[in-house]
Amino acid sequence: MKKKVIAVVGPTASGKTSLAVKISKAYSGEVISADSMQIYKGMNIATAKPTKCEMDGIRHHLIDYVDPSEEYSVARFVSDAQKAAADIISRGKVPVVCGGTGLYIDSFLMGIRLAETPEDKFVRKKIEENYEKSGGEKMLERLSEFDPETAEKLNPSDKKRIVRSFEIYEMTGETISEQKRKSRLYGSDFDVLWIGLDFRDRNILYDRIDKRVDNMIKSGLVEEAEKYYNSTDKTSSQAIGYKELKPYFDNEKSLSECVSRLKFSTHHYAKRQLTWFRKNKEIKWLYPDENKNYVNDALRLCGDFLFDIK
Repeated sequence: MKKKVIAVVGPTASGKTSLAVKISKAYSGEVISADSMQIYKGMNIATAKPTKCEMDGIRHHLIDYVDPSEEYSVARFVSDAQKAAADIISRGKVPVVCGGTGLYIDSFLMGIRLAETPEDKFVRKKIEENYEKSGGEKMLERLSEFDPETAEKLNPSDKKRIVRSFEIYEMTGETISEQKRKSRLYGSDFDVLWIGLDFRDRNILYDRIDKRVDNMIKSGLVEEAEKYYNSTDKTSSQAIGYKELKPYFDNEKSLSECVSRLKFSTHHYAKRQLTWFRKNKEIKWLYPDENKNYVNDALRLCGDFLFDIK
C-alpha cells in the first residue's frame, strides 16, 4: 500500500512554508524541503531559508546540510528525500513536501529514477567551455537537435542542467528524456495530495517578491553575498541573490540598480516555476488573493485525503 504524502508547491514568495507548517501542525507532519538552494549551508538570506520562528516547532528536513562546494544531483536529492520520508513515516507522522524546485519534486514523488551516470571531469570541462564560448541560447539550440523535450524545459541561463544534459548524452548515448520515460515504468512509491499556491493577480505575487527582496537587503543580503563574491564554487556564484549583486561589488552598477535586477530575475524565476507546475494536472490550486479561507480549504483537502473521505 502506497504511503500518503502531501506536497505544497508553487512559485517563490507564495506562502508555501507557512501553509506547510500549518498542515504539519494540524496533522502531525514534518516538512521535507524541496528547494535546490536551501540545501546548502550558509546561504541563508538569498535562499529564503525558513527561520526557527517560521518553522514554528515543526521539524524541517533537507535544509542547510550540504557544503556549497559539493556537487549535488537530482539522484542524490531523491535518495535523501526517500530516507527522510521513511524516517517520518516510521514515527507515525506525515511527510509534507514543500518547495519550488519542480525537477526535484517530480523526480521524488513521481518515481522518476534516473540512471546514475558516471561523471567525467574532462567531458564536463569541454562542455562547460563550449557553453562559455557559445552561450546558453546556442547550447539550447544544439540540445534541441537531439533532446527537444529537455531543451524546451530549460532556460538559457540554466548552465548546470544544460551541461549535464550534454554530459549524460555523451556518456550514455541516451537523452535525459529517454531515461525519464524508462524510469516511469517503476511508478511512484507514494500516494500524493498535490496542493499549489498561486495568485490570480500576478502583480500581487510580484509585489510579495519585491517586499521579500527589500527585507533580504535589510537583513544583510549584501554582506552575505560579499562573502561569496570571490568564490570559485559554481553553486553560490549562480544563486539568485548573489549573481545580481556582483556588478555592485565590481563598481559597475549602483546597489539600487542591482536590487531592481534581482527583483526582475526573481519575477522571471517565479514564472518559470509556474510553467513547470501547471503541467501537473493533479495539483489542486488555491488562490490566497481571491480566497481568504484558503488555509481552511487546504486543511480540509488534507483531512479528506489522509482519512480517505471521498
